[in-house]
Amino acid sequence: MDGFVRIADWLSELTGRIAAWIFFAIGFIITYEVVMRYVFVAPTIWVDEMARIGQIWAAYLAAAFTLKHREMVVIDIAFKTPGTLGRRLTETFSLCVIGLFCFVTVYYGFELWLRATLRGHTTDTYLALPRWFTDASIWVGFGVLALQVVAELIRLWRPASNETAPGRTGP
Repeated sequence: MDGFVRIADWLSELTGRIAAWIFFAIGFIITYEVVMRYVFVAPTIWVDEMARIGQIWAAYLAAAFTLKHREMVVIDIAFKTPGTLGRRLTETFSLCVIGLFCFVTVYYGFELWLRATLRGHTTDTYLALPRWFTDASIWVGFGVLALQVVAELIRLWRPASNETAPGRTGP
């Protein structure tokens, strides 16, 4: 079990870092577009689509990272004390809801990706990029999130889960 948790945590960290670099690249290319458009009066045709694709990938890749670091929306009104049975049951319920959503999204997202891949669909833009590239972000991102959900459930119910694990930022 510890090996699975370590792999899921490592994968979540990796995808989180990739997402951060994608967001950085988006800022860079949008700055490039602003300079090209308003300084050189030579707008590009690729920045808008590349920024959108980057945002899609970065948002889906960052989800597992945010769960791992407990940076998703958390409301601590009723169950503030970590380690109590009520808190564990509440967190288990919320993780199971996220996991169910991940399962459905991965299943249908993979089906969408496979259809786009086999049929050779492209985006309806000037660049006409293959749709499989953007569609893959759905099932890849939610797949990593599902792995992190399982890791969080394991962490929540193993005996030492009352304490914050090394490298974790929250309860």
